[in-house]
Amino acid sequence: MDYTNSLEFAQQQDINDPLRKFREQFFFPQHGGRDVVYLTGNSLGLQPRTAQDYILDELEDWANFGVEGHFHARKPWMPYHEQFAEPLSRIVGALPPEVVVMNQLTVNLHLLLVSFYRPLKGRFKILCEAKAFPSDQYALESQVKFHGYDPSEAILEVEPRNGEYCIREEDIIALIDKHQDEIALVLIGGVNYYTGQVFDMKKITEAGHSKGALVGFDLAHAAGNIELSLHDWNVDFACWCSYKYLNSGPGGVAGAFIHQKHLASPDLHRFAGWWGHDKASRFRMEKGFIPMPTAEAWQVSNAPIFSMAVHKAALDIFLQTDMSALAKKSVKLTGYLEFIIQEINKSLPSNGKLEIITPVESKRRGCQLSIIAHGRGKELFLKLQESGVISDWREPNVIRCAPVPLYNSFEDVYRFGVLLSQALV
Repeated sequence: MDYTNSLEFAQQQDINDPLRKFREQFFFPQHGGRDVVYLTGNSLGLQPRTAQDYILDELEDWANFGVEGHFHARKPWMPYHEQFAEPLSRIVGALPPEVVVMNQLTVNLHLLLVSFYRPLKGRFKILCEAKAFPSDQYALESQVKFHGYDPSEAILEVEPRNGEYCIREEDIIALIDKHQDEIALVLIGGVNYYTGQVFDMKKITEAGHSKGALVGFDLAHAAGNIELSLHDWNVDFACWCSYKYLNSGPGGVAGAFIHQKHLASPDLHRFAGWWGHDKASRFRMEKGFIPMPTAEAWQVSNAPIFSMAVHKAALDIFLQTDMSALAKKSVKLTGYLEFIIQEINKSLPSNGKLEIITPVESKRRGCQLSIIAHGRGKELFLKLQESGVISDWREPNVIRCAPVPLYNSFEDVYRFGVLLSQALV
């Protein structure tokens, strides 16, 4: 696509945008009497305008029905979580029985590791990417310790090559091949939170399976951002949060995927709870856990209705479009952001240019660009913040910007360029 660094061009692209109506369905923080340039949906998505009404409905039903709201609320609480399987299966490329909404991301990761990290003598190692999100690192460390292993021996990290920021898939596969008899599990962040790199999850899954390892993904920065096909890729399990690209509020309820091939496995270990028990006999309160024949079997507790109400408000917006349409706009919008940054670079000295460390190829990134401003530290980020840009700072020197296709506009990207140029003066 040919881009132009002008307000007229940006506004015309927004007029032509078939998804432009969705912007009106979200609240934008204000700065100087206008919408901020909000480019941090990769950290916390914007609030759907319907979220308050959805929560108020549940509060009213609680007031009116008390415990009977489980059966008589407008959206009865007993089966409340069941309504998410269909929309989320579309977002992550799964079958509805393979998806469940529950808990938070790291809790779900631990519950899934109970099932899918089953180390044996000689085959006990976990392969992950270097600079994985800290919670993933901590979860893996604690899991291998729980099984009696030393993390320095049991965890294999794939690092970028010298002078590079992103990890090459061939290096992941090479490490799988090298340790093929020792690796029990491959666990990768589908989109790296720091660089914004999208990994080839299909290829990694095939490589892991070919050597006898199970393969899972943390999709915190992928769900609602990129097109996924978890079922068809034969991924064993995955988990994600809902407060980033899924716009379901701070600390919002999270999700999990378990491939169909594992759902009926009698030998699969899991930490059981009453909401994962066969719902036909759940309230008999008898001994002996009978798992539900779906991903719901991994539930340990009943649904957090108020958090799920916001999640429903957000997913109802996603149901008005699809990930293919969002991905198409994402390529154009993120490409425009890249173009604007390179235009600004033309006026900067060689030792002070902005370096984008996110892959250039659209299939290897979502809507996030991670930028290093050489010769400048956090002061540039703070200047942007003072001017009405909400982006994200990551130590030691990266500014992350994510033009989210569901609610960001081409004019947002143009305005960011103007404010960034002013901040660099």
